[in-house]
Amino acid sequence: MRFLKSLLVIFTLVGSAPVLLAVTGDTVSSIPCPYNYPQGLSFDGEYLWNVDRKTDMIYKIDPADGKLLDSLKAPGYNPRGLAWDGQKLWLVDAEENLIFGINPKTRITENTIYCPVSKPYGLTFDGTYLWVADDGGDELHRIDRADGTTIKSLKAPTSHPWGLAFDGTYLWVSDRYSDKIYQMTVDGTVINFFDSPGKHTCDLAWDGKFLWNADYQSDRIFKIKIRDVGLFSHGEERRQNLNFIFEARNFGPDSVKTLDIYLAVPVNMNNQELLGEPQFTPAPTEIITDRWGQKVAHYRFTDLPASETREVSMTVDAVLYQTNYFIFPDKVGTLADIPKDTLDKYLVDDSKYSMSDPIIQDGVKKAVGDEKNAFWIARKIFNYVINQVEYELAGGWNLAPTVLDRGTGSCSEYSFVYISMCRAAGLPARYVGAVTVRGDDASADDVFHRWVEVYLPGYGWITVDPSGGDSEWPSGQAKYFGCLDNRYLITTSGGGGSEYLEWGYNANARWTSKGRCKLVVEYYGEWSPLEKESE
Repeated sequence: MRFLKSLLVIFTLVGSAPVLLAVTGDTVSSIPCPYNYPQGLSFDGEYLWNVDRKTDMIYKIDPADGKLLDSLKAPGYNPRGLAWDGQKLWLVDAEENLIFGINPKTRITENTIYCPVSKPYGLTFDGTYLWVADDGGDELHRIDRADGTTIKSLKAPTSHPWGLAFDGTYLWVSDRYSDKIYQMTVDGTVINFFDSPGKHTCDLAWDGKFLWNADYQSDRIFKIKIRDVGLFSHGEERRQNLNFIFEARNFGPDSVKTLDIYLAVPVNMNNQELLGEPQFTPAPTEIITDRWGQKVAHYRFTDLPASETREVSMTVDAVLYQTNYFIFPDKVGTLADIPKDTLDKYLVDDSKYSMSDPIIQDGVKKAVGDEKNAFWIARKIFNYVINQVEYELAGGWNLAPTVLDRGTGSCSEYSFVYISMCRAAGLPARYVGAVTVRGDDASADDVFHRWVEVYLPGYGWITVDPSGGDSEWPSGQAKYFGCLDNRYLITTSGGGGSEYLEWGYNANARWTSKGRCKLVVEYYGEWSPLEKESE
């Protein structure tokens, strides 16, 4: 159980420690199920109803204390999802492939319609139509109560949708195998998701303020917070040591006159907590700040003869968090609500963006249309980019119009396209760059990763990774909009070309030479796991 266990986080200033608050997905309380094979769940405006597969009974429950108030026999032999339409309970039966409309007062089954799916589970009512979750076809179907005609079909967030609820605007879908609960639009876009309270999640119900979830493993019904004060959660953490190494070797035959090495200096952010100040070997010449506010360790070397190497390193101990932002579109303002200084700084054009290019302008028109909500502007551009571009690591960082027209790009090129389109649409955007844990906690990284942050009024800077969002599943797309894995130590935040890092991130180097010189630079991160502090 997760009784306020998942304390979560509000946005903080870069460089400060996160502030923990209760968050969407936290469990308020729980009550016992009437029996030990709970399936369908619904709320009638005052009471919960829960159907049990083993007893084939439908139970009326007081949500305050779990007291059993009434029970009635299910009309089928394999009852699954349960819904309330204001007058009747609707029950889907997996063996009969029928949906029954039951009057709980008379206990009479007044309606029987065919179920359009072969493996039904969850059931809910949206005010006009029923929705049924199809575990066999990985879809959600909106159906007519009169005869079961399918009005609309959506791809489910994941491959095993078992529970459904409707809150008046959004569908809530629980997945049995991932044990997650998803919030999605009736058009199929996943907005938010979180871990279910139990390990065998079944059906869902909405009471107007809280989400309820029946769990088979624990035989309990959980009351779950939605829209709490915390804006994002910290899930699984990694405690890591990073040794970031930069080497420059002069293969000659002549000498390098000056060599400037720049290392981006990480700070505390919402996804990461530094366990001390970064340590440098040797000490840098100076710590400087670029025009985007990025701290940089600067080294200056002179007169590097042939066959000599200069090596510098930065060591960081940090806790990296699985970070999941909870963004509700109706709480996100318009572009007019964004602070002027943010607009002035992060709407400017730059060489990689080429915002005025017809390819970018046309893409923005197609993606955004007349949308005014900042969240949907960002999400529609995200959808457009992942539909138009495929990932390809081919070397080089081309301009955003070239990448969009070509249809392939690296993570940096995806970022340039997404930033260009967001800024052209009036939405501030910037990039962040990181060293990445590649598989094992003890590993090395010389590829690195870059993605985007967009500014959403009412929330602040939100992580968006368009290069990772090309998934067939709505949940896979949502994982890269407002979510960040615990594999990344962000070193760099920038709005465009930097006077020190240029268009790079993590590190950069410049040099001058006299005569013929071949200077080869290499930089990479070596990861080692840290022991977890004893509680």
